[in-house]
Amino acid sequence: MESETPTKASVVSSLMAVKRNSGKTFSQIAAEIGLTNVYVAQLLRRQAQLKPETAPKLLAALPGLTETHILQMAEPPLRSYDPTIIQDPTIYRMSAIDFFCAVDKVKGVDGKDRVVLTFDGKYLPHTEHKVEHMVSRLKLQEDLKGPGT
Repeated sequence: MESETPTKASVVSSLMAVKRNSGKTFSQIAAEIGLTNVYVAQLLRRQAQLKPETAPKLLAALPGLTETHILQMAEPPLRSYDPTIIQDPTIYRMSAIDFFCAVDKVKGVDGKDRVVLTFDGKYLPHTEHKVEHMVSRLKLQEDLKGPGT
């Protein structure tokens, strides 16, 4: 009988449920454990490997994590291209219009050269689609009423 290895999608779904149930943001978790919010997101989406010294801090920040979660997160991630991640509405919030990119070289804390990429683009907020803001709908209603109505 074959062992039932959970899929990456099912593991990520379970990890994200723990995060959601905690009520914490990636930034809040990151602040508690001393990591960046992006790295915390990578850990919970199985795009980065959880280091043994970080596991206790993550467990303290997210008590809903199980030992199985920790073991799964400690395995090297299998990275792959997923076009749905790129198109996710919570990620796809930067406009390439009026966009600037800069590449800089800085010294890291270890004295070695590092690359800093800065993407500076217009933030695209989520908008609520209200009928009264839909100009074409308003024009259509005026046309249906007719002149002098």
